[in-house]
Amino acid sequence: MQIVILCGGKGTRIRDVSEVIPKPMLPIGNRPILWHIMKHYDYFGFRKFTLCLGYKAEFIKQYFLNYQYMNNDFSINLKTRDTCAIGENGSEDWDVFCINTGMNAMTGFRIKRLERFLNGGPFMVTYGDAVSTVDVRALLEFHSSHGRIATVTGVHPLGRFGELEVKGDMVTAFNEKPHNKRDRINGGYFVFEPQVFDFIEEKEDEVLEKGPLNRLARENQLMVFCHDGFWQPMDTLREYEKLNRMWGMGKAAWKIWS
Repeated sequence: MQIVILCGGKGTRIRDVSEVIPKPMLPIGNRPILWHIMKHYDYFGFRKFTLCLGYKAEFIKQYFLNYQYMNNDFSINLKTRDTCAIGENGSEDWDVFCINTGMNAMTGFRIKRLERFLNGGPFMVTYGDAVSTVDVRALLEFHSSHGRIATVTGVHPLGRFGELEVKGDMVTAFNEKPHNKRDRINGGYFVFEPQVFDFIEEKEDEVLEKGPLNRLARENQLMVFCHDGFWQPMDTLREYEKLNRMWGMGKAAWKIWS
């Protein structure tokens, strides 16, 4: 089972954090959010990753090319260039495929470009900018049970503002940024059968969340796996600071690994 992670976007809404590195490489604690996402899948036994690269792809490539040295002390002989990592951090048993899918390609076209790299079976897809407690093993089991081409994980939208309960001119309750329990939105964490490529047009501006998913829905080929637990994107400076604050306080809900 290959895990496809969309890492090629420009992340324009979070440029106030950094204009130098791509959003999937922004750190939570001392590791990129991309690492946290991969560690999540690793916990459930999935360790084969295909990264859809685009904007500032060189940062992600360098991180994995030098993974042992990025996460450990090391020694180097400056004449022979012989190196040795000192420590055991960064010992994950992952296969990581770094594939350039275009500087300006949209999400659907990035996935379309992977068709020849995948093994012809079902595969998972997620975004490189959100963490969660989604049980991806249960997600896969649900997908396998219904026989359709695609499954999307539905999460409750996060409230942006405090919610007032009002009676006349009197506030009777105040809920700080509540979840909307009535609706669900796309939380990522997809499972696709290979037939999904028939629903994706081969054009650079093909957006997964518009054309392909709507086509699948019209053909009754898109099912939803409902997740009621923790889910948090990192689209803004405030969300970046929130995730780092949770990590620093030892209250990172998404850290389900030991």
